[in-house]
Amino acid sequence: MYRNKTNGELRISNVGEEVTLVGWVAKKRNFGNLVFIDLRDRYGITQLVFDNSFAETLSNVRNEYVIQVKGKVVERQSKNPNLSTGDIEIEVKEIKVLSEAKLTPFIIADETDALEDTRLKYRYLDLRRPVIQKELVIRHKVCMETRKFLDEVGFVEVETPILCKSTPEGARDYLVPSRVNKGRFYALPQSPQLFKQLLMVGGMDKYFQIAKCFRDEDLRADRQPEFTQIDIEMSFVEENDVMTLAESLVARIFKNIKNVDVKLPLMRMKYDDAINDYGSDKPDLRFEMKINEVSEIFKNTNFSVFSNVLNSNGLINCLVVKGVASKYSRKDLDKLTEFVKTYKANGLATLKIGEEITGSIAKVLSEKEIITLKDKLNL
Repeated sequence: MYRNKTNGELRISNVGEEVTLVGWVAKKRNFGNLVFIDLRDRYGITQLVFDNSFAETLSNVRNEYVIQVKGKVVERQSKNPNLSTGDIEIEVKEIKVLSEAKLTPFIIADETDALEDTRLKYRYLDLRRPVIQKELVIRHKVCMETRKFLDEVGFVEVETPILCKSTPEGARDYLVPSRVNKGRFYALPQSPQLFKQLLMVGGMDKYFQIAKCFRDEDLRADRQPEFTQIDIEMSFVEENDVMTLAESLVARIFKNIKNVDVKLPLMRMKYDDAINDYGSDKPDLRFEMKINEVSEIFKNTNFSVFSNVLNSNGLINCLVVKGVASKYSRKDLDKLTEFVKTYKANGLATLKIGEEITGSIAKVLSEKEIITLKDKLNL
């Protein structure tokens, strides 16, 4: 066999055992009479120690060579508390080079200064980095916990077609030409919506799928051309049943993968409250500056900009920036004004409330309006 242990499993209890390991050379350190090599695989790193008899064999071995070694597990004199295998090392008796390697274009380590283009060009090297492998393992565990949980509560996983008929949804479909039916196209699904409905009507009352979805739309921070979602459909349930299932799944994943206890039930927020307080149906609750509607204060205002908004059935909202407001220079406020224009706002009205009232609208508001505004916002 190529190996009987991995590079992440040996401990002090294994001292004295004869083992066979394989992996990639992560680091080589030559101290003359001894050579140390950190051997890496996806399970971890094990330190190897070679005596002078291996000098010629090791002369050409460098990082990313794939090697096989046989040797004895011994206790390290200088232990490394940062490694799970830091209490032991391997006294090597045999070594075999399985694959040589050229000099890599970037360091294979968690921290790398390589540009993203370089990492993607050599993606197979990037995938060797422990941080990337840990992310893949976590994703795998999330999928497994999802499947186990939903199976336990009676759901059936059904794989739906990828090549299908185009359906009117929120984004453009990716189209795939058919060789057999010339001039005709398949569409890649934006989500399995149509098939979920068929399954529900067909009596499959609890369905789920870890589904691949495709949308031919402009890239956003949270959207890419293809993505994966946990897709669930339930029949004969109410709103509360769906939310309870979802939060129980989230709690299971966090507990079993990260050992984090999520207190249930989770906080629930109505759609209208989310929009009114945060302007988004998926708010980040760490952002504490809620939107405050102050339309009522200005219903009889003489400030034409505000009165025109209200006469057009619009709203006047404001954000309260406490503590750091005094640090905002005129240049900072001008930048914010240009920023809001990217969201089709005409401008930004500002008001600094301190020992004196300043800001772009300080002189056009009445004293009563400012006092009422301060009282409403608890300033």
